[in-house]
Amino acid sequence: MLRGGRHNGAMAGSLIADLDRDPAAVADMFDAVAPRYDIVNDCLSLGQARTWRAAVVRALAPRPGELLLDAAAGTATSSLPLAATGARVIACDFSQGMLAHARIRVGRIADGSDQSGSVQLIAGDTLALPFADHAFDAVTISFGLRNTVNPAAALTELRRVTRPGGRLVVCEFATPVRPLLRTVYREYLMGVLPAVAGAVSGRSQPYGYLARSIREWPSQSELADKIRATGWDAVAWRNLSGGIVALHRACRGGVR
Repeated sequence: MLRGGRHNGAMAGSLIADLDRDPAAVADMFDAVAPRYDIVNDCLSLGQARTWRAAVVRALAPRPGELLLDAAAGTATSSLPLAATGARVIACDFSQGMLAHARIRVGRIADGSDQSGSVQLIAGDTLALPFADHAFDAVTISFGLRNTVNPAAALTELRRVTRPGGRLVVCEFATPVRPLLRTVYREYLMGVLPAVAGAVSGRSQPYGYLARSIREWPSQSELADKIRATGWDAVAWRNLSGGIVALHRACRGGVR
């Protein structure tokens, strides 16, 4: 699940070593992996990705007619289940390659408006969202916060576009709660994951970056502290799949 707003990276030479220098190159990386992105995710998650997406919908609890933002939406696999609730969904991503596949997925209409039913696709950076203050009833980001250059800035920007009383759900990789699972998972991340991804997608280097980014990501409680520090209220989380993934929920204070 390689998603986010402005990222840091480089495709040329050693991808892992260069990820801290060239944000535009990571967009190229996402463009390159887009054609088989969803297939690889299903393989790497052993089918759990669909369960995690369903959990996001339940946690966000969309209501018919609400306007939702799915940030770092990639190919819109996370957006469509939200729209199925009757909510209006804007799926935003900075990778044109991902958005191209999202258009196919949602059924791009003939006039080229990038809109299908209640899902609208918008190109945008999670660190500088192209939306007005207080525009959305709820916002969510799945497997993208980890890959932004500045997660705190991304959380602040998500709060800016959320109305007072609105909701946030972050779905992100986390720290497994049991030591044995934690050890096995880390071995999988650094050894098996890049090899499997390379076999399925033909590109193992981007998934080497994925493994490193997961390993270095804060724990559940640490991420909760970061969310609180950016002004979100009522922050809570729950673990999925033994803590391999966690859902963090929060709300924006104030009266609508």
